[in-house]
Amino acid sequence: MSTFNERLAMAFQEAGDEVEIVSFSLQYPSFLFPGKSQFTNEPAPKGITIKALINSVNPISWVRAGNYISSQRPDLVIFRYWLPFMGPALGTIARLVKRNRYSRILAITDNVIPHEKRPGDVPFTKYFLSACHGFLTMSRAVQQDLQRFEPNKLNIYLPHPLYDNFGSAESKAEACAALGLDTNFKYLLFFGFIRAYKGLDLLLEAMAIPALQAIPDLKLLIAGEFYEDAKPYRDLIEKHGLQDRLVLRTDFIPNAEVRHYFCAADLVVQPYKHATQSGVTQVAYHFDKPMVVTNVGGLSELVPHGEVGYVVAPQPKEIAAAIIDFYTLGKAHVYAQQIKTYKLRFSWSQFVKAVYELADKV
Repeated sequence: MSTFNERLAMAFQEAGDEVEIVSFSLQYPSFLFPGKSQFTNEPAPKGITIKALINSVNPISWVRAGNYISSQRPDLVIFRYWLPFMGPALGTIARLVKRNRYSRILAITDNVIPHEKRPGDVPFTKYFLSACHGFLTMSRAVQQDLQRFEPNKLNIYLPHPLYDNFGSAESKAEACAALGLDTNFKYLLFFGFIRAYKGLDLLLEAMAIPALQAIPDLKLLIAGEFYEDAKPYRDLIEKHGLQDRLVLRTDFIPNAEVRHYFCAADLVVQPYKHATQSGVTQVAYHFDKPMVVTNVGGLSELVPHGEVGYVVAPQPKEIAAAIIDFYTLGKAHVYAQQIKTYKLRFSWSQFVKAVYELADKV
């Protein structure tokens, strides 16, 4: 989330705008946060003004943040909305900003209906959405969800732009050396926070299928922090005897290390059970990596089957079949070359241009 926001801020600055990010001093109370830490030790991005003003559970901070933004009289305020829990804070801030009767308020809605349902989802979402002038979605599925809440407000679909801020590509040998991996192995990559809807269990079941196990020297590289209990996954690994077929890197992955994981991999697998859109897709595109994605949410919108990778049903046998096809038919070079052309449509400048056009209409 923060990586996207920072890259978007850079894109607006490159277009000649003055930009400021108003961020969180606290997103979640510690007992609600599923990971190990809400904070990073990485240095702040250079050239971007960031003010950490919002505490998601402190209404006083909402008022201060809203009044501050309103007083700056920005032409455009863009909110990121991904979770109903943030609805009261962001909805209150948006209402306070609107009091200046000048700023236009747009929301990039990553999710409208959350992956995991909780009490309060609908009223919190309605409270936030009703405070906005218009919306951007990065998947058709979310656009359809949005219509249920705000059918009369302008919204546009914009594909997630390319994540081009993780550095340049490096050779597989260099990437493996950085990660301490053996270059003699083939590597599949599952990347990102591990949550139930992302389907890592399906991929582990696929790894246990004999036809896939017959591919020599193949390992699954799991890179991402557990955002839920790790025990069911570890039990599945033990059940199928997959210990020697996996590389587990389940701590937080700093931005500086992201490119190593993608450049070490031959194929990126996103076995999601349901989804909206995924930034992992756009990191894979940046590093010219073919993908296997499931036909849920907006994933298939960005990965044309048979051109840059595979779109399959969220079932272990289907996932395994795509991986087997990739290696047995030697698709790596063909897909990588086609990705170089296909990914040109996902530029940040095009994204910013579309935001301007929406802002002019609301």
